[in-house]
Amino acid sequence: MSSARRLDWVSGPAMSLRGEVVVPGDKSVSHRSMMLSAIADGTSHIRGFLEGEDTRATAAVLAQLGVSIESPSAGERIVRGVGLHGLRGSDKPLDCGNAGTGMRLLTGLLAGQSFDSTLIGDESLSKRPMRRVTDPLANMGAHVDSQNGLPPLHVHGGRKLRGIRYELPVASAQIKSALLLAGLYAEGSTEVIEPHPTRDYTERMLAAFGWPIEFSPGYAKLEGGHTLRATDVVVPADFSSAAFFLVAASIVPGSVLRLPAVGLNPRRTGLLEALRLMGADIRIENRTESGGEVIGDLVVRHAPLHGIELPEALVPDMIDEFPALFIAAAVAKGRTVVRGAAELRVKESDRIATMAAGMRALGVNLDETPDGAIIDGGTIVPGTVDSHGDHRIAMSFAVAGVVGKGEVTIRDCANVATSFPGFLELANSCGFTLR
Repeated sequence: MSSARRLDWVSGPAMSLRGEVVVPGDKSVSHRSMMLSAIADGTSHIRGFLEGEDTRATAAVLAQLGVSIESPSAGERIVRGVGLHGLRGSDKPLDCGNAGTGMRLLTGLLAGQSFDSTLIGDESLSKRPMRRVTDPLANMGAHVDSQNGLPPLHVHGGRKLRGIRYELPVASAQIKSALLLAGLYAEGSTEVIEPHPTRDYTERMLAAFGWPIEFSPGYAKLEGGHTLRATDVVVPADFSSAAFFLVAASIVPGSVLRLPAVGLNPRRTGLLEALRLMGADIRIENRTESGGEVIGDLVVRHAPLHGIELPEALVPDMIDEFPALFIAAAVAKGRTVVRGAAELRVKESDRIATMAAGMRALGVNLDETPDGAIIDGGTIVPGTVDSHGDHRIAMSFAVAGVVGKGEVTIRDCANVATSFPGFLELANSCGFTLR
């Protein structure tokens, strides 16, 4: 996988950023559309599928389990569903690569199968905690072995699952989705209550595929024993990918960027609200709806930013966008305080520690806290940072380089391909100086 390669970047100051930036399809929607299409009755057509290593890994796993998947063109998949009980076991491990979403959701899906499966991942994924998924699945009757709570995971088949009512200790769309997927195979109802609402892609997509489900912010409930019907899915542009350009255009003087057809699920766009609180000039145009998801064009112009005390209510809705927010805070006037974001410590890297180390290397005054950071805005100076193989951190420091006083060298950027293939070329097309 990508972790076997080594790729470093150098990001330099930009004059201004201008043009239209078409970011790749939403990773979360791509994962889920592939999984539900695979176990639906009939043939589904997916357009806008993210051609990233993470989502391709999920597709490869499903193909290994007997699902026919065709790719007529880039971003397009035709999936011939095998039905709820049509997957076939594989004697070989199922490689999720760097995809934490893929591994956690597949664990829930595979818990209800008649066969055993082993899920593996790359070096980074093999360090990510899985008990938060395997423990509640065990309450449903599943049997999943791990290495002290870490991958690889051995999912035992032939288990009789029962629905449960589960209150999540931490807000996590991945855990919620894993339980709902297991709930498709369970007797009775599966009910998930969250401490804070998270993205509801799984719920919306289950409904689109015809599965009766009740959901509202922070709550979801479904009954086992139904079927999924194939449907066509249009994947919106990924807000998390758009985030880097929203921050970059906000902080580079003279910039104006348009990002068309971005997914604006309200459980995903916390960064948009945070940037607006900081003074950003971001407008939504051509708002529409597709497949239950709100889509719109984002137009962002440079604006002076100021520090804020981030409302904790926004944290679950921007958990993937914090590295980009940290860069905005680093050049904003005044102090930005982030609390309630301890989840960042168990992402692809410990994102709080990794961002803090990198930002200090670039001259930013920052105090790291257990669940966030206190960041004093100022000037980004030249330096070298290590992304530790975390794709979102690599792209965030690329943004730091365009507004800094000199070049920023970013180590270990190969994993950017997991979520944003072609980032370097697209960034340079609108005015980045990235090599």
